[in-house]
Amino acid sequence: MKAGPDIAMVASLVGDPARANMLTALMTGRALTATELAHQAGITPQTASSHLSKLEAGGLIEQEKQGRHRYYRLSDSDVAGVLEGLAGLAARAGHMRVRTGPKDPALRRARVCYDHLAGDLGVQMLDSMKRQKLVRQQQHDIKLTAEGARFMATALQIDADALAHPRRPLCKACLDWSERRHHLAGTLGAALMSRFTELKWAARDPTPGSRVVNFSRNGEKRFAALFGNGED
Repeated sequence: MKAGPDIAMVASLVGDPARANMLTALMTGRALTATELAHQAGITPQTASSHLSKLEAGGLIEQEKQGRHRYYRLSDSDVAGVLEGLAGLAARAGHMRVRTGPKDPALRRARVCYDHLAGDLGVQMLDSMKRQKLVRQQQHDIKLTAEGARFMATALQIDADALAHPRRPLCKACLDWSERRHHLAGTLGAALMSRFTELKWAARDPTPGSRVVNFSRNGEKRFAALFGNGED
């Protein structure tokens, strides 16, 4: 066996349909119970417990105990980035689920990708930030400019200096599975999503496992004023 990262082991964990459904449910960034995850995967709680043990042993999820309950979440944002990338690869290769639900258009328009905005509006926001020279992007590398830092502070009261994290970059390109282009991840992407929620511009669908983000009418106008798509 060749030395190096064991890609096959991680792929086997993600490749099981039930485990894939549970991991996708955790892409909301919320912690869910084993019962909720079993429902998302369409399996019994006993079977879910076995799958969750494997995912935890593989380092893809972590659990948190609160009273008698155990909650599970993705171990970090890197796991979410891999899952989003795999979703994009599946879409490009034509491996799509035949049955689409009534929320599918909403999911494509705006959704949470772990803790940041994805979908059409997430891609639009990053495109706008590049046009306004708030960020510079070279392939997957994104840097916040001095003008961008001022914009964040004045327009959204976000202190970019306070977002420094030892294990996570300020800005990161995340390949959007539905748009097949990049949206903004990293601590800044997370801070922006949090700020939209605080301002009541947007609200996440409360359904367990749902990633849909709904913008209010006022929120859409405010968002467009800051991050319009540049069309006449």
